[in-house]
Amino acid sequence: MKKRHLRITGLFLIICMILSTIFPVRAETESISPEILAASGILMEVETGKILYEKDSNTRRCPASVTKVMTLLLIFEQLDSGKLSLNDTVTTSAHAKSMGGSQVFLEEGEQQSVETMIKCIVIASGNDASVAMAEHIAGSEQSFVNRMNQRAEELGMKNTHFVDCCGLTDSDEHYTSAYDIALMSRELIRKHPQIFEYSSIWMENITHVTAQGTKKFGLTNTNRLIRTYPGCKGLKTGSTSKAKFCLSAVAERDGLSLLSVVMAAPDYKARLKDASALLDYGFDRCSLYIDENPEPLPEITIQKGISSKVSLKYADTFRYVSTDGEKITAPKKELKLPSKAEAPVAADSQAGELIYLHPRSGQELGRIPVLYAESVARLCFLDCLLMTFEAFCL
Repeated sequence: MKKRHLRITGLFLIICMILSTIFPVRAETESISPEILAASGILMEVETGKILYEKDSNTRRCPASVTKVMTLLLIFEQLDSGKLSLNDTVTTSAHAKSMGGSQVFLEEGEQQSVETMIKCIVIASGNDASVAMAEHIAGSEQSFVNRMNQRAEELGMKNTHFVDCCGLTDSDEHYTSAYDIALMSRELIRKHPQIFEYSSIWMENITHVTAQGTKKFGLTNTNRLIRTYPGCKGLKTGSTSKAKFCLSAVAERDGLSLLSVVMAAPDYKARLKDASALLDYGFDRCSLYIDENPEPLPEITIQKGISSKVSLKYADTFRYVSTDGEKITAPKKELKLPSKAEAPVAADSQAGELIYLHPRSGQELGRIPVLYAESVARLCFLDCLLMTFEAFCL
């Protein structure tokens, strides 16, 4: 009886070993989608814009102070265009001073630099600073809000309409969605990464200079994730009784940037927990491959040109984000170039491309253009005559 029991146990172990090779245990990277308490949420990989998770992401909801992401986007676009400088002076109006909610207590007539106002908006979510900046840029808050709605339309934010520039208004006409917040947040951080110089500040003082005298005022960041979540760099919180608790959060690890948005979380703790859970899920599944050393490029023979050869260059560095838990380390590469070209060729025009393929399946991962590094003009009669003369003299 005992020998029979041992044989059965041994047979069972053999069967388990065979099954384990046929049906391997799932890797930890194949993580289960997170459960979040927020009514809406989305997780996006910043570089590609790929959505890794979403929950009710297109439903229109009140964004509260996450509205200020669009306000900041317009401010930084003005800075980039040269129409605004960080050292420009902004004067607070009576309307800006009257803002309630989160504020930095600017006085009517008080003057601050654009950079200080940006800190007040990003760090302390100052409604008064937001309105002061809106008036400085567009002349009035309403004119600025019109620009916000126009920019939202340009970005494809189909479920967004702004009524104010700070999110203080609990109006049914002031709404956006988790997906639309991700769109404007991604635009801000990709085109204007200097925002992180401000959104990553935990505490800083500003100085109020008014008729009542000079005094320091402390700004404390409303986004606690920059202190508690490894790699978090910002971006913007928001909460009102109507909106509940919202957050657009950006974190970066090993060159990989993820954007987590939650809307209508029941409390601030749930907001932080949900955003962290989404980011954890993304970092668990995603890996980034960067080709730091692409294939060396040959010179191409040029026919009928003033030069017989032309050098080449890559248009960009190849980046590929794997979102299925698999880490790509050595993709196959196919360099496609013509054997020769006919002049004229223009610098920075495309000569060919480098294609990246999955090392096992052969599926295309992406490609980058190969450009002419210099221009080569076509030979004319005088060029031929000169070349003949030089050859004769030699």
